[in-house]
Amino acid sequence: MAVFEISDCFRLDGEPFQIISGSIHYFRIVPEYWRDRLEKLVNMGCNAVETYIPWNYHEPERGKFLWEGNRDVCRFIETAQELGLYVILRPSPYICAEWEFGGLPAWLLKDGNMRLRCSYKPYLDAVEEYYSQLIPKLVPYQITNGGRVILMQIENEYGYYGNDKAYLRFLRDTMRRLGVTVPLVTSDGPWKESAFRSGSVEGALPTGNFGSAAQWQFSQMEKFSEAAGPLMCMEFWNGWFDAWGEEHHITPPEKAASELDDLLKLGSLNFYMFNGGTNFGFMSGKNGGAKNCDVTSYDYDAPLTEDGQITPKYKLFREIIGRYRAVKEIPLTTDIRRRAYGKIPCCAKADLFSVINSISEPEISPYPVSMEELGSYYGYVLYRTKLPEWESAETIRLEDAADRVQCFVDGRPAFSADNSELCNIGEEFAVTESKKGAVIDLLCENTGRENFGTGLEKQRKGICGSVKVNDCRHYGFEIFGLPLDERQLEKLDLESGYMPGVPAFYKFEFTADEPCDTFLDTGGFSRGCAFVNGHNIGRFRDIGPQKRLYIPAPLLKAGKNTIIIFETEGKDADSLLLSDQPCLG
Repeated sequence: MAVFEISDCFRLDGEPFQIISGSIHYFRIVPEYWRDRLEKLVNMGCNAVETYIPWNYHEPERGKFLWEGNRDVCRFIETAQELGLYVILRPSPYICAEWEFGGLPAWLLKDGNMRLRCSYKPYLDAVEEYYSQLIPKLVPYQITNGGRVILMQIENEYGYYGNDKAYLRFLRDTMRRLGVTVPLVTSDGPWKESAFRSGSVEGALPTGNFGSAAQWQFSQMEKFSEAAGPLMCMEFWNGWFDAWGEEHHITPPEKAASELDDLLKLGSLNFYMFNGGTNFGFMSGKNGGAKNCDVTSYDYDAPLTEDGQITPKYKLFREIIGRYRAVKEIPLTTDIRRRAYGKIPCCAKADLFSVINSISEPEISPYPVSMEELGSYYGYVLYRTKLPEWESAETIRLEDAADRVQCFVDGRPAFSADNSELCNIGEEFAVTESKKGAVIDLLCENTGRENFGTGLEKQRKGICGSVKVNDCRHYGFEIFGLPLDERQLEKLDLESGYMPGVPAFYKFEFTADEPCDTFLDTGGFSRGCAFVNGHNIGRFRDIGPQKRLYIPAPLLKAGKNTIIIFETEGKDADSLLLSDQPCLG
C-alpha cells in the first residue's frame, strides 16, 4: 500500500513527489465523456485530477441525496484510478467554482435567520447531515485504504469570507471523525495576509490560488504560513470564465505556458481548469458585485475546450510538463465527433399563460413568498393577482425582489426590470392601458445566486417583500413555481394556445441517423433556456458572448430528437440551427 505524506515536501513512499494535477468537474461533463477527459489529462502529462463536490447537486432537497448517473462521483474517482491518476477531492460545503450559490443548497435559505459558513448551529447541523452521507462514500478511495485519493480540502477561499476558526475546526474534525485520514488542505489567495491567515487552520496545509507571478505568490505564502511545508498552487488560473454581456476571456497560450514553467520550478500545481465543461440547467453562478451572471459555457479558455477538443494551450502545456516528468501517452477510447445537423423548423408552440395551470399547481397566499419559501429554487416563479373590480393599476412597485421581473397586465407586457443600473427592479413603474379588475402577472427569473463574496445570505429569489399597486400594498396571490424540470416539461401541451409577444414554449424536432456533439444556435430568440430530449442544457441570451449552446452526443438518440425553447421576451423564431462549431465571442 502506497504512503502519501506532507513533510518538507510532498512525499510518495518516502520519495519527493511533485503534484501536477488538472481540474475536471464531473458535474459539468456527461459521464459518458469522463474517461475521455481523464485520458487526455494523462496524455498532457498530469499525474492527478482534482474535482469539487457541489453540495446542492447531491442534496437538492434536504434529506434527499442523489448519487447516480451524472452525480456518481464514486464512478468518476474509480475511472481516474483505473487510468493511474491520483485524486484530489474538494468536498467543502462551499466551492465557489462559478457554480450556483457556490455549491450551497438553496434550501438553507428557508431559515430566515440563516448564517452561512460559520458556527451557526442549524448550518453546522445541515453540513454534518450531508457529510454523514458523503464522506463515507469517499473514505474507501483514500490512499491510506489502497485507493489513490491523496488530499482533501476542508473549505474554499474562506479567508475572503470570514475568520471563524471554530467553523474550520468543525469541518476538519467532522471529516476526521467520519474516516478521512489523508492530508487536509485549505486554499486562499496569497496576496493578502488577512485572507490567507483567516482561511487557514491547524492540521491543514495552506495552498494558494493564482494565475501568475508564482515566485512572488509562493514567497507570500511562506511568509504568511504558520509552519513550513510544500508549496502548491491549488488553482493555477490558466484561463477565466465569462459573464453575459461581456467579452470572451482569452489568456494567450504562450503567456500561460510561461507562467506554468515558472510555477513548476518552485512547487506543485493544479490547473484550473483543465476542462471546464458546461453549466447545464440553471447552475451557472454570479460573482459578488458583478452586473451579470455567468454564461452557460464554462469553457474557461482551458487546455481542452468545453466539448473536450485539444487546443494549442494543451500542446504547449504538454511540452512544458515534459521538462519536469516523463509524459506517457495512452490511447483515447471514446469516439467523439461533431456534426452540423442544419436548420430545423418549429413544429408547435404555446404561450406560458395558456399552459401555466397544467404544468404548475399554484400556492395561494395573501402575500408574495420567495422561491425558497415556496420550495421551488431554480428557474422562474409567477405571481398572479387580480385587482378589485373598481380599481385599475396606475403604478406598480416591488419591494425586495430578485433578480428580474416581467409584468403583464391582462396578458399584455407592461414593463420589465432587473437589478442592473439601467432599470432597477425596485423602481416604481407607470402602467398604461390597465382596466379595472385587471389580472396582473409578475414573472420573476432567478438568474443565478452569487457564488463568491459576502452576500451569500442575501440570495433569496423571487419577491421577498411586497407588491405595491398605486402606492398601496396589494394582497391575494396565486404563486406558480416554474423550475421547468422534467415533470413540468412532460405536462406541456403545446396545442393549448399561443399569443405572440409574451413568454412562450417552442418545439423543434429533427432526426439524427447518428448522435454526435453539436451546438444549438439560438439566433432569432432573445433570452431563455433550452431543453434537449428533456435535459436542460442551459440559459441563452442574445447579448453574448456565448451564442451557441453545447449539446453532447449522449443527450441525443438515433431517430427523432426534440428541442424545447422557453423564450421570455416574446421573440418568435421559426427555425433553429444545429452547427458543428461553438460560438463564444
